[in-house]
Amino acid sequence: MNYPQQALTDLRDWQRRMQQKPTLLNRVTRRVQARLNALLPEKVHVAITVAIQKMVQGVLFGSTHTTQKPVVEGTLQEREERVRARIRAYRNTAAVEGGVTGAGGFLLGLADFPLLLGIKLKLLFDIAALYGHDVRQFPERLYLLHIFQLAFSSQHTRRETYRQLVDWPTTQQHVTAESFDWRTFQQEYRDYIDLAKLAQLVPVIGAAVGAVANYRLLEQLGETAIMCYRLRWFAEHPPLPEPQ
Repeated sequence: MNYPQQALTDLRDWQRRMQQKPTLLNRVTRRVQARLNALLPEKVHVAITVAIQKMVQGVLFGSTHTTQKPVVEGTLQEREERVRARIRAYRNTAAVEGGVTGAGGFLLGLADFPLLLGIKLKLLFDIAALYGHDVRQFPERLYLLHIFQLAFSSQHTRRETYRQLVDWPTTQQHVTAESFDWRTFQQEYRDYIDLAKLAQLVPVIGAAVGAVANYRLLEQLGETAIMCYRLRWFAEHPPLPEPQ
């Protein structure tokens, strides 16, 4: 099986996982998280939503000079070899950052949140450019926002976000940075990373937990981005059938 055929097979497996209905554990976890979120006053929810929205918008929509130009030439295999090398580099950077902030206990552990968010978004910028997409264009940045949400959501939200990405030409006509559901975005993101990151706030073990958690979160984001850009790649470059 050649590279494009194998990539397409992997993509189809991933698509099936994205469309699976939430399991019993998924549903129970979602109910527990909903009850915990309900304990927070509405003012806290609003403050967190606004804070995360401003952080993400500042990085995702505020920079036009630090983004790479889209890579024009290259096969899918050549592009993805470069993508995976970039994921490894960012993954290692995030692990070091998580280890350093985790070693500092509670206060530095809190500082990890915006730092890691910036690393994740910059990785998405680089991956988009390597697949040939111009992230200086606003719709491409909205696409990155949806990839981010897909990577760090419950199965319920993941299915809906996946459908939006599959039908991206239609989605981008109806979604703006202002109309995007930032409340769901921040709750899903926090719920997804809470368990992975909570122990990072504990002195002594925080360094190891922070390094491993950040490593895995970057790995998750990178693999999700690869699959999302394969959706668009194969829509534009249908693979040739293998010779019999």
